[in-house]
Amino acid sequence: MRTRSRLIVAVSLALPTLASAKMEDVSCDDSARMTNMLTEVLGAERQGIGLRDPETMLEVWVTRKSGDWMIVQNYANGTSCIVAMGEHWEAAETGPA
Repeated sequence: MRTRSRLIVAVSLALPTLASAKMEDVSCDDSARMTNMLTEVLGAERQGIGLRDPETMLEVWVTRKSGDWMIVQNYANGTSCIVAMGEHWEAAETGPA
């Protein structure tokens, strides 16, 4: 019981920090490091990819467990930036338009 109480207190204290960290951590980084952070640290999976122009590609990353999503813009120079993020991702089923 004591261990459970300590865990609840620790999580409660960390939640405000985690919530505020989402927007503060939005930045650009080397594409390889960005991919590693998304997959290894956040547990996200790339759900879609599209060419914006000859120099720019967009990716949609989703963390299935939490439903968080991020749109990452990749540049030809090897830099990637998180340009949008949100919650409650719901995949659309493909079918006739």
